[in-house]
Amino acid sequence: MNYNKKTVQDIDVAGKKVLLRCDFNVPMAKDGSGVITDDKRIRAALPTIQYLLDHNAAVIACSHMGKPNPTFETYVKKQTEKGKDPATLTEEKWKKSLAELSLKPVAARLSELLGREVIMAADVVGPDAQSKAAALQPGQILLLENTRFEKGETKNDPALAKAMASLAEVYVSDAFGAVHRAHASTAGVADYLPAVSGFLIQKELEIIGGALANPKRPLVAILGGSKVSSKIGVINNLLEIADTIIIGGGMAYTFSAAQGGKIGGSLLEADWMDYSLEMLQKAKDKGVKLLLPVDTVCADKFAPDANSQVVKAGEIPDGWKGLDIGPETVKLYCSAVADAGTVIWNGPMGVFEFPAFAKGTEAVAEALSKTDAITIIGGGDSAAAVQQLGYADKMTHISTGGGASLEFLEGKELPGVACLLDK
Repeated sequence: MNYNKKTVQDIDVAGKKVLLRCDFNVPMAKDGSGVITDDKRIRAALPTIQYLLDHNAAVIACSHMGKPNPTFETYVKKQTEKGKDPATLTEEKWKKSLAELSLKPVAARLSELLGREVIMAADVVGPDAQSKAAALQPGQILLLENTRFEKGETKNDPALAKAMASLAEVYVSDAFGAVHRAHASTAGVADYLPAVSGFLIQKELEIIGGALANPKRPLVAILGGSKVSSKIGVINNLLEIADTIIIGGGMAYTFSAAQGGKIGGSLLEADWMDYSLEMLQKAKDKGVKLLLPVDTVCADKFAPDANSQVVKAGEIPDGWKGLDIGPETVKLYCSAVADAGTVIWNGPMGVFEFPAFAKGTEAVAEALSKTDAITIIGGGDSAAAVQQLGYADKMTHISTGGGASLEFLEGKELPGVACLLDK
């Protein structure tokens, strides 16, 4: 994939209407009060928005939020699948479920952060959006309603993409968290408008793309999380470029079992055991160090207050389950990180939500904060862990997209990046 894409700085936006795809899929309070509990994603969009406004563009921002049911029929189908009685499902309840995923609270927060009015459209490509976009002047900003209120959004419907594109003259993509999906607002609109990246995507492409294409060596990849199946593509791709691959989290037990280890009641993907052995062989053939845990913190139940003990890897007693890497593994992994040139980390080392089983993840985060290496955190749980532990400002880069950064590390083409103009 070509990472060398045109950015907002490569085109003239003065006096033009710019359709800007942001990632405003922010967490909201569960009580339906419309309170945003974390505005990090809104803040992340500010540099691009400010640049466009300062350069006299009229900004038409858009984003998705959550997973709304765009039609009453899909609402009834989804709720019925969840065990709700169809007789109790009314159009009123459906409309209320949509209202809870409106971008109105985002418009309010964005206008506070920008110190200027953000005009809110009542729809995406309907009469309100069209009239407000037509009247929009340079230096003004309009926010369209949740793009997923349109049923054609997730299907990348050309008619919807064309209707969105008709509101503007230029398309700027800055929603890295959504570029791995080919939706109407992330990829389709680029068929009808010149498309460039904003600063957020530019940074992701430069840093992650640079680490994959031309890393400062040694390149150490730390992979955690629960499933081997979700990381196989990443391991496979990184075996071509990394010097060392470190495996932690629940997926380590599948590797352990594949090598004949006893893993008790730990997480196991039996279907992926052969694949794990293939990966170990491939690493050996390519001269890549593939490090697995040498000891494990295991527990007698999956609970924060479980009894725990440290055992050697592959020697977990029946009825116990591995929930974190052990102290010897921590030393091994931290020393591998200490003299790295570049470290990419995706996935926690254990059940870091439980303090008793967060020590491995904490130790890795701390080791990364002390190294001189370029440190890249691949979104999702690893980003949450680093933030939670207070090491966020010590990292070179924390990706804004978990799923997108994972596919990036797999070497997959990201549709929302592929559609942008090459430099």
